[in-house]
Amino acid sequence: MNVMLTRYRLGPLAAIPLGEGRVYRVAEHAVVVFRTRSGGIYATQAECPHRSGPLSDGLLADDCITCPLHGYSFDLRDGRARGAECPPLVTYRASVDAIGELTVEL
Repeated sequence: MNVMLTRYRLGPLAAIPLGEGRVYRVAEHAVVVFRTRSGGIYATQAECPHRSGPLSDGLLADDCITCPLHGYSFDLRDGRARGAECPPLVTYRASVDAIGELTVEL
């Protein structure tokens, strides 16, 4: 099955401080982009699949985000819940170009 992905430019990576996430409206989706302190860039759905908690307000540690509502943690590399029975996050490919512009593919 071939899936057509569209690349969206979101602006400068510098708009997201290290260790934080920012929500962007991309097409019909709310997407949160995380910038880890180690330099990783990840994009996921903006709300927790368990109780719709705002993931951008969660605790970001290494490659993991913890929902602020119930404490479930998710691996940002693949979206899987860690240590909890919960559906995985939808993840998106995020990248930064040579001039520091952030893009995400949906």
